[in-house]
Amino acid sequence: MSSKYPTQAAPVLNSSYRTVWRWHFYAGVIVMPFLMLLSLTGGIYLFKDEIERLAHRQMLPVAISAPQATPDDWVVTAQTAAGGKAARVNLPASDSEAVQIGVERPDGSRLRAFVNPYTADLTGISPDEGPTELVRDLHSLSVFGGSLGKALNIVVEIVAGWAIILCATGIYLWWPRKRRGAVLLTRESDVRRRPFWRDLHALTGFYTAGIIAFLAVTGMPWSAVWGDQFMGVMRTTALGRPPAPAEATPWTQNAPHHGSAPLGWTMEGTGLARDASSVGAPSLKHVIESIDAQKMARPLVISIPRDLSHTWTVSTQPQRVEDTRILYVEPSTGAVKADVRYADFGPMAKGMEWGIMVHQGMQYGWINRIVMLAGCVGIWLLCISGAVMWWKRRPPRLSPLRSGAPPSLPDARYRGVLAIVTPLAILYPLTGASLLVALLADAFLSGRLGRNRPVK
Repeated sequence: MSSKYPTQAAPVLNSSYRTVWRWHFYAGVIVMPFLMLLSLTGGIYLFKDEIERLAHRQMLPVAISAPQATPDDWVVTAQTAAGGKAARVNLPASDSEAVQIGVERPDGSRLRAFVNPYTADLTGISPDEGPTELVRDLHSLSVFGGSLGKALNIVVEIVAGWAIILCATGIYLWWPRKRRGAVLLTRESDVRRRPFWRDLHALTGFYTAGIIAFLAVTGMPWSAVWGDQFMGVMRTTALGRPPAPAEATPWTQNAPHHGSAPLGWTMEGTGLARDASSVGAPSLKHVIESIDAQKMARPLVISIPRDLSHTWTVSTQPQRVEDTRILYVEPSTGAVKADVRYADFGPMAKGMEWGIMVHQGMQYGWINRIVMLAGCVGIWLLCISGAVMWWKRRPPRLSPLRSGAPPSLPDARYRGVLAIVTPLAILYPLTGASLLVALLADAFLSGRLGRNRPVK
């Protein structure tokens, strides 16, 4: 280090500080590649709407004319062109855009047909999963599918827990105490020197730790283990999903929708059975007439279940969580069986839905998106600066037992670390299990590396 740092920094490098530093290092090593992937894909997904519109720009525009074709003719056009059964209808906010109809084919594949609502002519056809769907699947590591995808999703859950540990231990290391260690501006302009990278790392962490921790916490409902348990409680108690209307049948879970019905996380997989007395064939025309009568804001999505004994669901595509609204409609008559709004949700569901909307950069407009993007960029800066610092202070000869981690002192104190990680281990059991493994590994490595010289 340069001469202006050692005299101030040395007194605070006590056993507790070194132990937290060591665990901060381990947390970074464990999650760095995953965090870089998650932040890259998450940053791209923030611009989902713009990317999708760019990809389909030639299929979307239509000339406004009168009168409109019958909505059921849209379905006929889409099913004929795609060779399958209509599963979803996206009604755009603009009158000058094509209607998008998702079609499921007999082999299980899905196509998206773009139909002119005025003439019922096809304007284009594409795979139903747009370019951002691949980004989303990479973000959750579910792109591999099957048991491998499930296992990797578990890894994402562990990474999210360790990301919170990184933020907490990083703030602990940054805290000034009796030294000039808390930086708010970089003090060294020479990028070849470690103090520059240290200050850049600390500066970036200070300004983005809250965003990163927020992204990790609000991303947990997507996880395979903790998320499933959380959603189970949320959907089965008064804290989350509202009860079905008294005059309707109870909610059916895992309703047989084609593909994924965009009903939000609280109502995902729910359906209502149609009345036994219902007669007549389902009609998109009746459903849209009912939507218009209810003054439901567009854009919105009409989800068509595989099982004809269930109602159709209509959900808004809100930019603010307060605008969430879902209708359950009898498709043969257009009668509304249930009208669910954000105000009907329990406090647990309200908090989760709000967190997800902010996580996706939607709730507060462009400022929300910019803040979330700043968190994604901050993760890359932290990972790069952390890797550079490690490279500059690495041992002369690297080996599995000489990783370059801050050495454990004979009187190592774990109180600081335990105070940080114990609440997280209780809240997130998978993170707790991985922490136990890390503790055992650290004890083993500390015994083998006890003769290492301390870092200066």
